[in-house]
This record gives sequence, structure tokens and C-alpha cells, in this order.
Amino acid sequence: MSSRTKTIKIKANIGDRIFVIFNTIFMFFIIAIMLYPLLNVLAISFNDPTDSLRGGIWLLPRVWTLQNYEQVLSNPLLITAFINSVGRTVISTAGGLFICSVAAYVLSRKEFAWNKFVTIYFLITMYITAGLIPIFFLFRDLGILNTFQVFWVPGLFGAFNVIVIRTYMQGLPDSLVEAARIDGAGEFLIYWKIIMPICKPVLATVGLWIAVGNWNDWFSNFVFAPFDDSLTTLQYELQKQLATAMAAIGGAQQGFLADPGATGVRAPTPVAIRSATTIVATVPILCVYPFLQKYFVKGVHVGSVKG
Repeated sequence: MSSRTKTIKIKANIGDRIFVIFNTIFMFFIIAIMLYPLLNVLAISFNDPTDSLRGGIWLLPRVWTLQNYEQVLSNPLLITAFINSVGRTVISTAGGLFICSVAAYVLSRKEFAWNKFVTIYFLITMYITAGLIPIFFLFRDLGILNTFQVFWVPGLFGAFNVIVIRTYMQGLPDSLVEAARIDGAGEFLIYWKIIMPICKPVLATVGLWIAVGNWNDWFSNFVFAPFDDSLTTLQYELQKQLATAMAAIGGAQQGFLADPGATGVRAPTPVAIRSATTIVATVPILCVYPFLQKYFVKGVHVGSVKG
């Protein structure tokens, strides 16, 4: 090996090491930026509510307390709300994935004559909506107002989700479907046994979108089922608690509440309630995400068809 070749190799190795060092520092910087807001909210949620008003809380509470969570979790309807939120999230996610994936499979087939027309029709619905009042009257005529169905039936179909899944299916090898048809498989069997297992990454992604959207939704409860406590959801109850705290503090100076039942005892402030509410509402989704993360990898179908 010539001295020139050795020099080039040494320079290349030094360049690679410099790149790895700077890339590692940059990634740690990005991770810190992404984690800081959540850690800051967590710290405020465990900090004394009055002390939080002074500011200056970064990653650790200055005065530890569980008072904020006691206030949030003291709601007697919280268990019912949690069960309803879990139920609507599971039903909406499972039903939405099934219906959207079936529609996407039909649209992904080149032999479907109305492919372009139906796709354009779906796209139009993404940009043009009737508005809240017509939707309210529609739900009333369907008889789903003040029922559990109002939480999951309207969200079973999403045009954007269909387009995303269809685009993924169109990238799959046609030979998979052709081979299954030669073996005598019907369309539903092809969809269920061949296409669906290969589409796990996109289904996991869309499923997470649907789940997060349903889990975080409180507005539908507020508009379509506001008076039945048996239909309340977790986000709606937390939103009511936060709204109550903010209304009670409206006329107060310095941003803290005086508990009318005990002189000098201060109840959680809106900032503290908001932080504790955010953590309570976020933890379930954070627990589910790691189980779906492994599917966020493209190309699982590579090698499924031998050349």
C-alpha cells in the first residue's frame, strides 16, 4: 500500500469520526429540544401551585406536592370517563382501520373502473365540509345524539386515511395478488390474508392517528352529548376542571385561588391544573406508542416475492 493511499485512508477515518461526533451532538440537541416541554410540564404538575406562579421551574419541581393530581383525580366521574374514552378509542381505531383499509384496497386495484372518480370525490370531502350545524342536525336525524354511537360512528371513515393506505397498497407487488388469484383466492381473502399483514406499518401509523384523535377529543362530547354523565369522556371532564379553575381565578390577582372552605389554603391554579391534566391525558398514549413503533419501518414486504 502506497503512502498516498494510507494518507487518504487516515483523512477519511478522521472525517468519519468528526462526522459521527457532530452528528451525535446534534441528535442529542434535537432530543433535548423535544423532551424539554414534556419534562417541564411534568415538573410543574408536581410543583406547589402557588410556587409555580413565580416561574423559573425547568426540569425538577421546586416544592414537591401531589395536590395538583389530587384535584384532578378527585372527580367522581373520572373512572366512567376513562372507561368511555378507552372504549371509543378502541372501537373507533379498530372499526376505522377496517373500513378505511377495505376502501383503500378497492381503490388500489387497477381494474376498478371508477377509481379516479371515487378518489377525487374523497379528496373533495377533505376540503369542503357542511359545517357544525348541519352535522348536528344530521346526527339528530340519525338518532345518535346523546348516545355512545356519536363518539365512534362518524369517525369510522376518513378520506385522508384511505388515501394514505391506498398509496401504500399501490406500492406493493402486483404479483402477490395475481399469485393468490391463480390459487383461487377471492378478493376478501386476498385483502385479509395477503394485503393486510404486509400493510402493518401504514396501518399502525394510521391507527395511531385515529387513536390519538379520539383520545384527545372533548369537543364532540361537549356538543353532541353534554348532559349525560354516563357518556362523559376523560378529556371532557379534564377540560371542565380546567375551565372551572380558570373561571374561578378570573378576578383573582397574582393568579392563585383561596379555598373558601379553609382560610389561607390555596387550591391548584390553572397553570398547575393544566400541567397535571396534560400528564394524565398523555400517559395512556405514551404507554401504547412503544408497541406500535416497531411497525414504523418501511419495506417489510421486500423479499416477499422471489425473483
